[in-house]
Amino acid sequence: MLEEVEQSLWEVLTAIPWAKWFAALFLLVAGVVLASLAARAVSRMARNRLSLHHTVMFRRVVFYLVLAIFVMAAMREAGFSLDVLLGAAGILTVAIGFASQTSASNMISGLFLLVERPFELGDFIEVEATIGEVVGIDMLSVKLRTADNLYVRIPNETLIKTRVVNRSRFPIRRIDLVIGIAYAEDVERVEGLLLALAERSQECLEEPKAFVLVTGFGPSSVDLQFSFWVPRDKVLEGRSNMMVAVKRTLDAEGVEIPFPHTSVYAGSHSEPFKVQLLSASPAEVASDAQEEHVHNNQKKEASDVSH
Repeated sequence: MLEEVEQSLWEVLTAIPWAKWFAALFLLVAGVVLASLAARAVSRMARNRLSLHHTVMFRRVVFYLVLAIFVMAAMREAGFSLDVLLGAAGILTVAIGFASQTSASNMISGLFLLVERPFELGDFIEVEATIGEVVGIDMLSVKLRTADNLYVRIPNETLIKTRVVNRSRFPIRRIDLVIGIAYAEDVERVEGLLLALAERSQECLEEPKAFVLVTGFGPSSVDLQFSFWVPRDKVLEGRSNMMVAVKRTLDAEGVEIPFPHTSVYAGSHSEPFKVQLLSASPAEVASDAQEEHVHNNQKKEASDVSH
């Protein structure tokens, strides 16, 4: 019995075309190596001619195209019929297309993004209140890294349908600060102080020039808009440093920055108590307090009678 099993196993092993399988394996390994080398060569050639986004896309296309050619050659060497495989792949593609319409929509949207190029790798964009650096642009989605180091994936279809703000497309940015000053202050004097700050600041650009506008008359202040330009990589520090400098300068020059005051009154029971700073004897203070207490009681009784 054992000899029959060994004989059957030997017949199976000798029937396998090992030469073809080893040739197919060699083609697969060679395909991976050559695809990687071709992708790197294309990346080096296109690095100075194309954007980073298009360089990455062309690198991936070349890699998978070369690899697909070697995979087909390996399968043919192993004895598979490519006609049957292509027919099965076509039927499978149609079935997958009907089953994954969302993925197909994202792929088509990815092609539109590739052609339109609203942003590149490394840009900071804003999509539906999400702000982050573009770290990946794929056929199905775009990957962002937020300022607090979160990884956010946004489908390409969402980017096509939604308003996208590219915060780093242009080399300079304008910062607008809203400043309120008291009505008694000289607006032209405050304007000169703010423009002098922009001239002394290391982050502000000389061109375009900074400017100050009167935007409105608020309930307790005259509202000013102080606008200046900074390089795109110094937006946060430029805003913070300028706000600190504005506060320090206005305080040093005696310019009042008003803020709203709130008073709450809920009837006679919440009336503010009187504070007397006169020098008086304890007996006089006690007498005045007693008279005030009697007076308040009389007012309360009169109010109750009227009601």
